[in-house]
Amino acid sequence: MGTINQDEIYTATQMVRNFSTIMKSISTGEKKHAFIVKNSKFEAVLLSMREFERMREAVKILEKIYDKSKSKNGQ
Repeated sequence: MGTINQDEIYTATQMVRNFSTIMKSISTGEKKHAFIVKNSKFEAVLLSMREFERMREAVKILEKIYDKSKSKNGQ
């Protein structure tokens, strides 16, 4: 993932007030994600469906690798 850019961080209030604009920037690929902060804590991340599906496929691959390594080690 790397570093988080300041323009990717939104307060919950900013998200409510600017949802359509933020969503459009994510769905068009202008931004990959939006981090949502509430009460000075990171609470959520908004992703495009394409990015979510890419991450889900990566998790499936990693789970298969983990399961194979576990069975090879007799665990």
